[in-house]
Amino acid sequence: MRRFLILLAGIAGLPVFANEDTRIQVKGELIDTWCYYSGVMGGPDAVTGSAHRTCALWCSAGGIPVGLLAEDGTVYMVIKVADDTQSAGSGTLLRLASNTIEADGYVYERDGINYLVVSQVVNEFGIPNLNHEDYGVVPGFAIPEPKE
Repeated sequence: MRRFLILLAGIAGLPVFANEDTRIQVKGELIDTWCYYSGVMGGPDAVTGSAHRTCALWCSAGGIPVGLLAEDGTVYMVIKVADDTQSAGSGTLLRLASNTIEADGYVYERDGINYLVVSQVVNEFGIPNLNHEDYGVVPGFAIPEPKE
């Protein structure tokens, strides 16, 4: 029956994932994918932790896909978390923005993109980089010295 449904989805033009049953447990930080990939907030070192939380909240609420940056550097596009029906702007994802979590779920790969459907957030480790001293006022940019 499952093969029939996959075949039917393929004929109808719906996305079909090749590795449908790959369950993983992965630890990483929930990131704002736009800023992570574009480097708009000063590059990959500046788009994580509390120094980037506000932007991550705005982007998620505005519909930018949320990602999970795993400890090994792999980025997963988060499709869904537990019972949430939205991949961006949901209460769970807004609450967890910039937090490091351990997620249990299913990973799918298509066209070089890793997708993650989180069945359960197993652990929450909070937000890394809890102060802004390393980042300045705007992440990734130096604070200019006042002119005398």
